[in-house]
Amino acid sequence: MKKDVPEYNGTLRSHSLSVPLSVYECSGIRIFGRRIKSLVFSTDVAIIKNINTDAVIAVYPFTPQPSITNAIIGVSDVPVFVGIGGGITSGARSVRLAVEAEHSGAYGVVVNVPIPPDVIREIKQHVDIPVVSTVISEKQDIDQRLNAGVDILNVSAAANTPQVVAAIRQRYPGVPIIATGGPTDDTIRDTIRAGANAITYTPPSTGKLFASIMDRYRAQYE
Repeated sequence: MKKDVPEYNGTLRSHSLSVPLSVYECSGIRIFGRRIKSLVFSTDVAIIKNINTDAVIAVYPFTPQPSITNAIIGVSDVPVFVGIGGGITSGARSVRLAVEAEHSGAYGVVVNVPIPPDVIREIKQHVDIPVVSTVISEKQDIDQRLNAGVDILNVSAAANTPQVVAAIRQRYPGVPIIATGGPTDDTIRDTIRAGANAITYTPPSTGKLFASIMDRYRAQYE
C-alpha cells in the first residue's frame, strides 16, 4: 500500500537536488543503525550540502588527503564514505588514511581496484568502520577481498553494472552491494533487480546546474 508522505521544501531550498524516486525501491544497507539506500558520488561540498541522499561516497582521482576528508565530513549532514586509495596510494599510507578517516568521523573507507588483500587485512586490524571495495568486473578475485575482510562491495562497471551485480549476487547471496545506478529510472531499477542493496547517484556538475540558471536570467533580457 502506497503511503501519502507530507512534504515541505520551503522557497530557498526548493531547487535542491533530489535522487530519482526509483532509488528508494532498493533494500538499503544498515550501518551503525542507519539505513542507507542512496549515496551521492561527489566531493563538491555545495552539491553535498544540497542533495537529499542518505550518504556521500567521496572518492577522487588524486592522492587522498585528510584535509579533503575533514572538509567533506565537516559540511555533510549525512554519513561519508571516504576513498583511501589502493592504486598509486596503497600500503602503509592507505592504512594511515583509514585510521585518520575513522578518527575524523567517516562512516566507512573505500579502497580501489588494485589494492592487495594484505593491505585490506591490515586496514581491518586498525579500524572498526566498514571497508568498501570497488569492483569493476566479475572477473576480479572477489573471494580474496572478502576473505581479507571487505565488508561491502561497490560495483562501478559503467553500462555493465547490472550484469556484474547479478553475477556477484549469484555467487555471494548475502554480501552487501552498492552500485552505480546510471542516468535513468530504468537503469536504476535494472541495477536494483540485479541485486544491488544501495545505489550511487552521480549528480550534474555545479557548472551545468549554474548554466541552466544563467540561461533563465539571460532570457529575461532578450
